[in-house]
Amino acid sequence: MEALLTCENLSFSYENTGVLRHLSFQVCEGDYLCIVGENGSGKSTLVKGLLGLKSPAEGTIRRGGGLRANDIGYLPQQTPAQKDFPASVFEVVLSGRLNSRGFRPFYAKEDKMIAHDNIRRLGIESLMNRSYRDLSGGQQQRVLLARALCAGRRLILLDEPVTGLDPIVTEEMYRLISELNHQEGITIIMVSHDIAAAVKYADHILHLNRTSSFFGTTEEYRVSPVGRMFFAGEP
Repeated sequence: MEALLTCENLSFSYENTGVLRHLSFQVCEGDYLCIVGENGSGKSTLVKGLLGLKSPAEGTIRRGGGLRANDIGYLPQQTPAQKDFPASVFEVVLSGRLNSRGFRPFYAKEDKMIAHDNIRRLGIESLMNRSYRDLSGGQQQRVLLARALCAGRRLILLDEPVTGLDPIVTEEMYRLISELNHQEGITIIMVSHDIAAAVKYADHILHLNRTSSFFGTTEEYRVSPVGRMFFAGEP
């Protein structure tokens, strides 16, 4: 598989303090990579780097396979203000096409068709005309995932997509993301605190901490020193 993202010897700093040092990993077409690690390990900083919002202090992030910045969809962590956003579901999903509009002042017919397609894909047609602020947490996350798919069809970056959801809705969300990866071939990068779910669904793990990091397949992670810390009790 061709590499879409190649990160070599990355180092980032935050408020003049190093949070990531000499990190190297690769994301290929069709991969499902889960980024895990304790608070303060640099997950959010790395996400900003992958999105081009923060430049590394050292090292490089290279896109390959013809991947462009607007090929990457992003589902961020929600703030309370964002959850109360006063717009219709269709308007929120359609806003994912903003980066593809260029200098056009209005959405094109193609933009609206893509929004409708992703609303159908996520099974939220019945919510299309409802106010986003009136939806449940699980419904809102489906809407934001549809929005991310409008922004980038090849690679989706999800930052803690199940935070605050109940266990049943959490499992539905994980299943939906897995289907997008396995059935539609969309490359997934997901940041998560849920290491058990990461190992269940992802095929590659990037585990960050303040002193070292692990990158490899899920099977390699299970038998690694850091993986064994979390799965020592499993058969």
